[in-house]
Amino acid sequence: MLIHEKSPYLLQHAHNPVDWYPWGDEAFEKAKRENKPVLVSIGYSTCHWCHVMERESFEDEETAKLLNDRFVAIKVDREERPDIDSIYMKVCQGLTGQGGWPLNVFVTPDQKPFYAGTYFPKESRYNLPGFKDAIMQLYQQYKENPERITGIGDKITASLQERMNTEGGELTEEPLHKAFEQMQNSFDTIFGGFGQSPKFPSPHMLMYLLRYYRQYNQDLALTMVTRTLDAMANGGIYDHVGFGFARYAVDQEWLVPHFEKMLYDNAMLALTYTEAFQVTGNEHYKRVACEILEYVQRDMTGNDGGFYSAEDADSEGEEGKFYVWTAKEVHTILGEELGSLYTEVYDITARGNFEGKNIPNLIKTDLSKIAKSFNLTEEAVQTQLETARKKLYAERKKRVHPYKDDKILTSWNMLMIAAFAKAGGVFQDAGYTELAEKSYRFIEENMVIDGRLMARYRDGEVKFKAYHDDYAYGLWALNELYETTYNSQYLVKAKKLSDDMHELFWDESSGGFYLYGHDADPLIARPKDVHDGALPSGNSVAVLQLLRLSKLTGEMKYDEWANRMFTAFSGDVSSYSSGHAYFLMCKLYARSSSKEVVIVGSNRDQHKKRLEQFLRQNFLPELTVISVEDPTELTEAAPFAANFEKTNETTIYICENFSCSLPERDVDKVMKELQK
Repeated sequence: MLIHEKSPYLLQHAHNPVDWYPWGDEAFEKAKRENKPVLVSIGYSTCHWCHVMERESFEDEETAKLLNDRFVAIKVDREERPDIDSIYMKVCQGLTGQGGWPLNVFVTPDQKPFYAGTYFPKESRYNLPGFKDAIMQLYQQYKENPERITGIGDKITASLQERMNTEGGELTEEPLHKAFEQMQNSFDTIFGGFGQSPKFPSPHMLMYLLRYYRQYNQDLALTMVTRTLDAMANGGIYDHVGFGFARYAVDQEWLVPHFEKMLYDNAMLALTYTEAFQVTGNEHYKRVACEILEYVQRDMTGNDGGFYSAEDADSEGEEGKFYVWTAKEVHTILGEELGSLYTEVYDITARGNFEGKNIPNLIKTDLSKIAKSFNLTEEAVQTQLETARKKLYAERKKRVHPYKDDKILTSWNMLMIAAFAKAGGVFQDAGYTELAEKSYRFIEENMVIDGRLMARYRDGEVKFKAYHDDYAYGLWALNELYETTYNSQYLVKAKKLSDDMHELFWDESSGGFYLYGHDADPLIARPKDVHDGALPSGNSVAVLQLLRLSKLTGEMKYDEWANRMFTAFSGDVSSYSSGHAYFLMCKLYARSSSKEVVIVGSNRDQHKKRLEQFLRQNFLPELTVISVEDPTELTEAAPFAANFEKTNETTIYICENFSCSLPERDVDKVMKELQK
């Protein structure tokens, strides 16, 4: 049943002996007709424990027969169907206190859940129920006491729908400080990051701390960011040979990664390292940001400009095999002299630092000390290390590569477009900007059907109506594209996208955006998330980008929608502040003395170019910048700025609340004023 699907994850299961169905009417109608319960098994193509459960249970003939005889089995790719995943993950967390993937939920033929879990071993072990036992017992309960199972499903569904309601009220400044304190309390002062292990990069928390530092001049906020970024870039979570970050580290010091690489992590981290460069001027952060983007351009970008989703942790059935080295391999490839330097710098030993092999890392490296011991300057060491890296990379290319999930997801692509656009502006790299624009064109030309944005493209097929996150992240991408290129068409597109988003997803009664549109097939609940997960929530991103768009265009309705969301989600945000870091970034933006800077002048004027680059290169998140040669170009995009006079000399207007200062022509004076 899955062989005609395009999802890489569903295709991985197409030849299982389990009689899998994709999510849809056919599966649920079969369940009703045969009076069978339904297993909804949710995962994604690069999920390690999904592979384990497939090998143990779904490829096992005996287990498959037990399942086929008693259940209708549905496979869901969580990356294609975040709506289904969001609903049933909340169920699993509510029933078991934990979540993760694979996510296995047992539901009635009308989609109501009565039991849920994550990974099940085939036989009972690790204090976990075995999958075979679970199938037998749940089926028996369903057949012997159907009223009880129906009652459980009704109760769980009602509770789920109740939890979807948000608690409104005024959002004060208190959560801003509470979030900082919570982050401070969980901060690892030795190795950076938050908590002990496993350790996730949490880039949106770092982005929040950069803004908190700017607004409150709190040095500790910046220290938490720099220590974390330094530790991650030195750790094994970073691929020192081919670049890019893995999803998380399993240990406290960032040495051993879960080797899977996700597009969204690398987009968010590229943005964060770029912002850290803006704040500190530290060239190392620029280098890491550019290396991430090099990895994405080289390994995760299609010829047409779309970005692929992920790379698996496993190759040849072994986690991390592609990425680790023996000391002997390194010496053979690099020769004795260069090999000795590389192994000393990157902690590569005969004993190994990971299961007898080595993950290259700089955690304990003192480069100046090593340079002295080799009688070299630090610059000479860096040059030799880059030579070594290129040789190791060329050798690594010959290995069996991890599986690449090449589907193109609108939401994750929009994040990466934002990252390339931002880096293009900050680092004055036209190549980054061109790729961001090309990728946006790909989505416009390939992922819109009858005016409706779609969520997934693969192998020529476009499928699934886009979710709210696709629109919110799209708005982020368009705002970044505008502030890098000053092409007013990006503002026109942003206004259209925002209006469509409001029409499809807006909750008229309480405010905020639902995850799936009113034109989609309804599920048992309609999620409206604001809590940050691995990514910032769509609602959080929408608030900040609507506030930015309101400043850029002068359209007050976007500001009104954003302010309504502050009220709608205040209870959730106040109760667990650090779990809503991106939403609180919006509050920081709203409370800052935000300004709109309008620059009018010839694009050939060097003063104008210098001011534009100053505004891009510095960390000034409270500013929005409009730059134009002829203000009449803004008639559609930003009418409030369209009446400014076109002049021969570059003229700057600084506006607050859409009231603008007298024209200023002294660029140095303006730069000094804006840095205050």
